[in-house]
Amino acid sequence: MTATPDVGAFQLASPDLLRSAFRRHAAGVAVITARGDLGPVGFTATSLSSVSAEPPMLSFAIGTGASSWPAVATTDHIGVHILGEHQRELAATFARSGADRFGAPTAWREGPEGVPVLDDVLVWLVCRIVARVPAGDHRLVLAEVVLGDPAGTGRPLLYHQGRFSGLRD
Repeated sequence: MTATPDVGAFQLASPDLLRSAFRRHAAGVAVITARGDLGPVGFTATSLSSVSAEPPMLSFAIGTGASSWPAVATTDHIGVHILGEHQRELAATFARSGADRFGAPTAWREGPEGVPVLDDVLVWLVCRIVARVPAGDHRLVLAEVVLGDPAGTGRPLLYHQGRFSGLRD
């Protein structure tokens, strides 16, 4: 017999309820990059998800008020970088509003399709955007993987309870 949850302590749907729920959900950390009109843009994402193996597709969400949104809204290709636990500062830099994300000490190069590719990540992928689906104040971006390099070493960076951390054994 299973216990019935106490429904007397519930909260009505709200942004605070959603944020509180997802603080308890550990997520992998990625940085999404794109070529913008004034130079490279990028942001930290914890919404990265595998969508399809055939064709190889992934998705992520981006707020329409984000500084990277204008570039993601118009570009054909983006870079997806899965970060390692040694890259907490890189994740924080790309999450911080107004930061010089591509200045020192960020190590990067122009990759295929002109996409900014970050160095020393666990995995980098170049993807072709196939759809931008409205989802409230965000867009869900669907992208087909074109090429990449999964040869990075180390353990993944996680986001949980409002901070970046690594796996524990």
